[in-house]
Amino acid sequence: MSGPPLLDCEDSAWFRDQPDAARGAAAALGRRIGLGEHRTAQLVLAVAELATNVTKHAADGSMLLRVLRNRDVAGVEVIVVDGGPGMADVPAALRDGVSTIGTLGIGLGAVQRLADRFDVHSVAGLGTVQLARFWPHPPPPSVSGEAVVGGITRPIGGEEVCGDAWAARADTGEQPEGAADERPGRVGSAGGAPDWAALTAAGNRYGGSRPVAPGPERSPRPAGRGRSELVRGATAGPGQGVLVMSCDGLGHGPMAAMAAQAAVQAFRSGSARTPERVVEEVHRSLRGTRGAAIAVARLEPDGRVLFCGIGNITAAVVTAESRANLLSHPGIVGHQMRQLRTYEHHVPAHGALVMHSDGLSERWTPGDLAALLHHPPAVIATGLLRHAGTRRDDASVVVAKGAW
Repeated sequence: MSGPPLLDCEDSAWFRDQPDAARGAAAALGRRIGLGEHRTAQLVLAVAELATNVTKHAADGSMLLRVLRNRDVAGVEVIVVDGGPGMADVPAALRDGVSTIGTLGIGLGAVQRLADRFDVHSVAGLGTVQLARFWPHPPPPSVSGEAVVGGITRPIGGEEVCGDAWAARADTGEQPEGAADERPGRVGSAGGAPDWAALTAAGNRYGGSRPVAPGPERSPRPAGRGRSELVRGATAGPGQGVLVMSCDGLGHGPMAAMAAQAAVQAFRSGSARTPERVVEEVHRSLRGTRGAAIAVARLEPDGRVLFCGIGNITAAVVTAESRANLLSHPGIVGHQMRQLRTYEHHVPAHGALVMHSDGLSERWTPGDLAALLHHPPAVIATGLLRHAGTRRDDASVVVAKGAW
């Protein structure tokens, strides 16, 4: 069975009140990744419509362009976010022939048709998040499903590079590090193959966040209702899993970005299967850099989450009604870390794991994300960035969730 769909992001660029620059950047990205002349023209048309619309008619609007890659292909993702006025009737706005005065006139319905993936979340009076993805045609089957992890980064005002980063990779379970990394217990489906559709299946209804130290002879078991659980010698479950990292390079600017990219490279090239071992691998790779705050989570098909964090990274398991914070510990990865600790939790049905840097305020509630949780992870991350992000620091959010 193939692993969960994952996408890597690179070459991110933000545009505010720059529709011409955004259109030119889209054309350059399309040509560089080999999108094809016709497909690139469609991308540029959609970007022009979206950028003109947000510039003329939205408050605090901005557009992100970035390259997406998986093992087969590269594409371009467009994310547009604004602070209002929002759409009172999204389905009506997506109907053919509906366009905003002053734009190119093709309308959101045409943008939706041009894109391989289009998603919009809008609340009247609050604002709108729009996502459009463009792959070469015909797109390979590997991009047909929605990625289970998505994130967003934004540099501090005045900087072109961001000292925050995020990354995700699949653990196939084919090259275990040893018996200590293999956990006896549940499997996701008949025959031992993990069932990714069960990542947030009903029955995994856990919440809360109270660490509990285990006894010395403890066997792995799910954290109980209403708490996360401190575990010693945490081991990976059988089969596949997804590892997710959130990174905040110390400070901001080029040196912070260098540390963050070193962390991403170490994470992607590493072989560790558990969060603690991933943090150890990244720690060794960040020696000689400024260092970073790092949080790593492992998600498994049965909903189990293992989490290890060092530094000021906020992490929580979130539903529409609850938020269970996961504990990080003091230190700077690459310089000094105290004893690493791993916490176990579960992602409930229709829940998500959220991790973000201190470029966002922690003062958000489950209600702030409730209407976003049925959208793709990248849209959830962008909505949270709009709601809780500051302009005084680099900012990043990464969200992981299972199939609905």
